[in-house]
Amino acid sequence: MSKQRPVRIGAGAGYSGDRIEPAVELAEKGEIDYLVFECLAERTIALAQQTRMKHPALGYDPLLEQRMQAVLRICSEKKVRIITNMGAANPLAAAAKVREMARALQLDLKVAAITGDDVLEILKTGEYLSDQGTPVNALGNRLLSANAYIGAAPLVAALAQGADVVITGRVADPALFLAPLIHEFDWAMDDWHRLGQGTLVGHLLECAGQISGGYFVDPGYKNVPGLARLGFPIGEVAEDGSVVITKVAGSGGQVTAATCKEQLLYEIHDPAAHFTPDVVADFSTASVTEIGPDRVLVQGASGHPRTATLKVSIGYVDSYIGEGQISYAGPGALARGRLALDIVAERLQLSGVKFDEIRYDLLGVDAIHGAALSAQTAEPYEVRARVTARSDSLREAVRIGNEVETLYTCGPAAGGGVTKSAREIVAVQSTLLPRELVRTAVHFGED
Repeated sequence: MSKQRPVRIGAGAGYSGDRIEPAVELAEKGEIDYLVFECLAERTIALAQQTRMKHPALGYDPLLEQRMQAVLRICSEKKVRIITNMGAANPLAAAAKVREMARALQLDLKVAAITGDDVLEILKTGEYLSDQGTPVNALGNRLLSANAYIGAAPLVAALAQGADVVITGRVADPALFLAPLIHEFDWAMDDWHRLGQGTLVGHLLECAGQISGGYFVDPGYKNVPGLARLGFPIGEVAEDGSVVITKVAGSGGQVTAATCKEQLLYEIHDPAAHFTPDVVADFSTASVTEIGPDRVLVQGASGHPRTATLKVSIGYVDSYIGEGQISYAGPGALARGRLALDIVAERLQLSGVKFDEIRYDLLGVDAIHGAALSAQTAEPYEVRARVTARSDSLREAVRIGNEVETLYTCGPAAGGGVTKSAREIVAVQSTLLPRELVRTAVHFGED
């Protein structure tokens, strides 16, 4: 189905907790064909699997209902199709919820769920090594989730079957944007050049507000106006895969060659070989050209044949983190903060608290760049002492914060604002799985 006019794709979210209003603005004023919500990260899906274990009807993105409530009617009226990975650990339940919402709004929408990314049982029974060099099945009961990064193909199939809303679990982020391009322009699944350019489109748009000035701004060096009502980006994509990045006129932020170049390089290890399930993309030949206010043309990317394996993100219970914080302000704050940390260190030794790793930090002084750099700066007027430790036991983790709290009456003068916590930590490893073992499927309500 050859198209002459560009396909307009709006990026409605760049992570799970992103703002909702910019997506509404895109739907109402962006004249878009597709609205994509990219809301899934490695730890996000592991935590979603935890939720699903406790509540089998859940496990999808916690903001799914709010986002859909905000845009479903507008998108239906304007014939905008929605693609999202908010299905997380339970795309079938997410799709059922969206159908329920559509019925309540009296909207006739065809909602598809994509499954097949969950490969936990395959990894449990096979012999696979993680990127740490250890057997995955050695994690035993600590193993929570294993989700393969699937590509665009099942999303394309859903669109071809008339889906108005496509909900996936773990899919490669750029594939959410690549799928509508393959569908609209009828690209071949081995047209590596166009798939590479389309993957660049997805990479540019997937973090939403980052390419229109968010995460870019640095006051006095890189100023960006209107961040409080930052406009999320629109990609105007031509049949050859070239794209003009823009945003809704009058929205906050800005789209410039600089914002696009920063996003192009974001999270990229080798620009000439960016591995995805669909293609090994080559961004090294891409060009970035400002062609007008808030209009940047990006073209010239390419690609090479995809790999025989798919990356799998593995979520597991790693340990427990105990933490306590306390603030000191006024003359001598730095000395009191340091004394507080020394007291806690000695107390933990005296009371025999067991931990595998511990940090003693003064926030605003040495918590990020360490003591060597902080020694070269002027003494601060206020500090916040933080003690954080990793333990195999929740009970031991709780004791960390408790010792910080005792500084109220047993430590330096004028400490205040104590917080403490102890929590289970879900960590992430990766492995590779032969792609033929990953079987995806498209489900509609009647399935």
